[in-house]
Amino acid sequence: MRKMDEAGVATGAAVRNFPVRFDTKIAVLLRDDLEPWQRLNVTAFVISGLGTVSPEVIGEPYEDADGTAYLPMFRQPVLVFQGTKETLTTAHRRALSRSLPRAVFTSDLFSTGNDRDNRAAVRAVGTDQLDLVGMAVHGPRNAVDKVLKGARMHP
Repeated sequence: MRKMDEAGVATGAAVRNFPVRFDTKIAVLLRDDLEPWQRLNVTAFVISGLGTVSPEVIGEPYEDADGTAYLPMFRQPVLVFQGTKETLTTAHRRALSRSLPRAVFTSDLFSTGNDRDNRAAVRAVGTDQLDLVGMAVHGPRNAVDKVLKGARMHP
C-alpha cells in the first residue's frame, strides 16, 4: 500500500518504487551501413543538441556517496534505432513536418574537424539533398513513434 500525504500524493518509498512513465521520447536513428566507431560518434554528436533546446529533458546533477559532483544527464532513456538511408530520409521529413526538435549528422561531417566546418557542410546542402547518417529527435511519444515508423531498435 502506498503512503499518501494530505493532498493524496505518494510519498517516501512508494514514490521510489512507482514506475516512471514519460510522455515524451528521446530517440536516435542511425543509418544501418555505418561502421561501429561512426555509430558511436554520430550518436554522441546528435544527442548533444537536444538539451540545449529542450532543457526539461535534463535531470538533476549526480553526486556519489563521497559528495563528488557529476554533470546532470537526460532524465529519461535515449532509445537508439537504425534503418536504411531511405528510412532516415523519411524520418527526417516526418520530424520536420511535425516541427519536432531534431539534430542531424550528414556523411560530410566525417571529413570535417571542427564545429565551424560542420555547420558550413550542413548549410551548403538543401534539406532534401542532405546525406543523412544519423539524427536525434525529441517529442511526444506518439509523434516520435510516427517519425520512426519503419526503423528498428539498434542491436
